[in-house]
Amino acid sequence: MTLSASNIQESTQKAASLIRAAQRGVVLTGAGLSTHSGIPDFRSQGSGLWTKFLPMEVASLTTFRRQPELFYDWLRPLASHMLSAQPNPAHLALAELERAGFIKTIITQNIDGLHHRAGSQNILEVHGSLNSMTCIGCYRQVSSEDYIQPYLELGRYPHCQACGKILKPDIILFEEQLPIKTWLKAEQASKSCDLMLVAGTSLEVMPSARLPMHVVENQASLIVVNKTLTYIDERAHVLLYGDVAEILPLLTSEVLRG
Repeated sequence: MTLSASNIQESTQKAASLIRAAQRGVVLTGAGLSTHSGIPDFRSQGSGLWTKFLPMEVASLTTFRRQPELFYDWLRPLASHMLSAQPNPAHLALAELERAGFIKTIITQNIDGLHHRAGSQNILEVHGSLNSMTCIGCYRQVSSEDYIQPYLELGRYPHCQACGKILKPDIILFEEQLPIKTWLKAEQASKSCDLMLVAGTSLEVMPSARLPMHVVENQASLIVVNKTLTYIDERAHVLLYGDVAEILPLLTSEVLRG
């Protein structure tokens, strides 16, 4: 679905007005925010990772426990893309809104770290991060810094220096619960915000997909920027269908111009 230039301008102005009026603005982002940085999403027809791999076979907790090497072999090219990728205009626009005080919290389902590299500060990574690892034997948590290059360059699987068991990246796999402290903060931010901007997510993955419902239930403002339809669209105050890397910079410029 596309909008005419006049409709985009009108909707952008309305969205900018809502953002300027908000005191506790929150953003929810997904994989669509990072495709312009060269990172494939998971569900797009033809290009999504889950059209090429069966997630339960490569990215489940069961697979990691039984065949961690299979998981690591699948993750290696994706991790390489993520760690070398640069923020795109969508990430930079959101960071600018945060610096200007219009956004208080970014809740992201992404594990690529691009919000951090763009300069955003208050980020809740509800699906975890590649920045740390946890031992499956002694549960010792360590920084990924000493392990990531040998893994990416040589294919060397990371093992705990304390007990020798394999280390698991602190990203959330299928069958695994979200990090509870981060998730509770995300829920609280969604329940207490007066505006949520949903950007680059199809809202198909639970429980993150239900966060906008807190906004609707509290009668707060809801803006959706996405290429495809989502279940929450009919409840949104503003819909902007299109490329987030094009729309979010336009929206940010409009907010700062006001």
